[in-house]
Amino acid sequence: MNISSFIAGKLVQRLQYKSFEPTLIHTQWHLDSDAVTLLLSQADQKLGELNAFSQLIPDVDFFIKMHVLKEGTESSRIEGTQTNIDEAVQKIEYINPEKKDDWQEVQNYVEAMNTAILELNNLPLSNRLLKNAHKLILQGVRGKHKQPGEFRTSQNWIGGSSLADAKFIPPHQDGVLELMADLEQLIHSENSNLPHLIKIAILHYQFETIHPFLDGNGRVGRLLITLYLVSTGLLVKPTLYLSDFFEKNREHYYDNLTVVRTKNDLVQWLKFFLEGIRVTAESSIQTFKKIIALRASVESKIITFGKKQLLAKNVLQYLYSQPITDMQSMANSLNVSVTTVSRLLNDLVRLEILVEQTGFKRNRVFAFEQYLKLFR
Repeated sequence: MNISSFIAGKLVQRLQYKSFEPTLIHTQWHLDSDAVTLLLSQADQKLGELNAFSQLIPDVDFFIKMHVLKEGTESSRIEGTQTNIDEAVQKIEYINPEKKDDWQEVQNYVEAMNTAILELNNLPLSNRLLKNAHKLILQGVRGKHKQPGEFRTSQNWIGGSSLADAKFIPPHQDGVLELMADLEQLIHSENSNLPHLIKIAILHYQFETIHPFLDGNGRVGRLLITLYLVSTGLLVKPTLYLSDFFEKNREHYYDNLTVVRTKNDLVQWLKFFLEGIRVTAESSIQTFKKIIALRASVESKIITFGKKQLLAKNVLQYLYSQPITDMQSMANSLNVSVTTVSRLLNDLVRLEILVEQTGFKRNRVFAFEQYLKLFR
């Protein structure tokens, strides 16, 4: 099938509404768009640079934790939550009661991403793995009663208050299993001549069109992108997340998904998606460069600490994965006394590496402000 002649599907009359029944995508594809080919080359180049760059950074997993937290924040924000990165890195006791549910949704997404990445060591990227992630995403939050971890067995819709005024009605529930089996076949197809970035763009579009769960489809669909990049070896580490690009271009994101269904314009969606890969990879590279520069700067400042220098390095290592913290949490993590930590944190404040946020004499909270700025 030519990319440019793709027929997305058709509307099928139900009792009181029409559902959109998508075309199966496990087929032989042919990339026949020069514009898409050019953008594919640029996206591939930047993704390769990011992959190589991330492998050169010592202790890169500390920094990846912050990338995942930012992804969780942005992916959940697309769904309407209000948590920001500063709140996402804090413990729940420091979160305003009215924001705790939003905070938990972000933490669920982070847990789902981290768990799924680990599961890739033993499981292929599959419907089973996506169901596992979905169950984690909905645990204890909005949607917890909407069949977490299971494909839907009833009709859902997007936009509007009911099927009568919905903006989009996904396929009927009776076809979900077949459609998701077809999607899984394309994931693992070895005969497909599709470049990986084109394939995951199509997979993401199709997943969002099927909308196989009653809730949480957006988050699982965006998680699918990173999981695919890691499972295929395009990324050795999970360092690229598109939710920030989708959030900043939310209207275009939804419009480009819609135009595939309404005008069979798959090319426009692919161009948008590939530009997102290029822009996000470049942004991630720049963030890693800034992290390296910041790391060199703060390590040069603690040279004056003498015997405390080793402990200070351990504290900084801790702060790269937990940039807002209190003394007790740090003391527990580093297995040292609160008094020792208190003196060291005061030194880091004096050197303007940390900022004390509360102004209290007790129960003080410290922020690695320069580091946090890189992820806002």
